[in-house]
Amino acid sequence: MKEEVEKVLEMVRPGLQADGGDVELIEVTEDGIVKVRLKGACGSCPMSTMTLKMGIERAMKERIPEVKEVVQVQ
Repeated sequence: MKEEVEKVLEMVRPGLQADGGDVELIEVTEDGIVKVRLKGACGSCPMSTMTLKMGIERAMKERIPEVKEVVQVQ
């Protein structure tokens, strides 16, 4: 599943980079939790939670049904 998660991150990454940010995959747990770190402008943006849930998490769940949640770690 980790490879599939990486592919989805590659799809959303250009949008993040256009705003001066990026996303780094930290871990994919056995129970479907994807842990990521938002970097650059995305790491300190007040809208980062919206980006995480409505952007990254939604894209993950659409393409990988096993993904239950995407969470941000520091």
